[in-house]
Amino acid sequence: MALNSSLPLRRLLRASSSSATQWIWPFSPSRQSSSFLSDDDSIKNLPPLTTPKLFVSGLSRLTTDEKLKDAFASYGQLLEAKVITDRASGRSKGFGFVRYTTIEEAEKARQGMNAKFLDGWVIFVDPAKARESKPPPPPEPESSEAGFRTNKTIGWCG
Repeated sequence: MALNSSLPLRRLLRASSSSATQWIWPFSPSRQSSSFLSDDDSIKNLPPLTTPKLFVSGLSRLTTDEKLKDAFASYGQLLEAKVITDRASGRSKGFGFVRYTTIEEAEKARQGMNAKFLDGWVIFVDPAKARESKPPPPPEPESSEAGFRTNKTIGWCG
């Protein structure tokens, strides 16, 4: 029964293989570049760098500081390559930072590594932004005259 049901599929495959249309898998080795974007598209849309520190997103959970350093070392002198990890589990959060000595080296690395594969994942390289300051904690609510204060989770407590 299974052989008879796959017969139309075989005919379809045989007919499509003889046609002039060829399908190219986007991740096949015959592709010249491992980038999703063509080089012209990726260069046009990138704003100029103002800092030699780069933000690298899309990292694999298996990417380490050493692997990140090895991948970016060919573009210039690295000062730092850091994969951000979770405090509790110690695993990568999927992003990291790379710092070069000059902005020109960072620009070469951004153009060379943006939308490329690292550890089987497509990574994206952007300029690092300054860390936003956290707002100050809200003030403690004052207790009422009776000594009770409001608890947001329960409603009240003594």
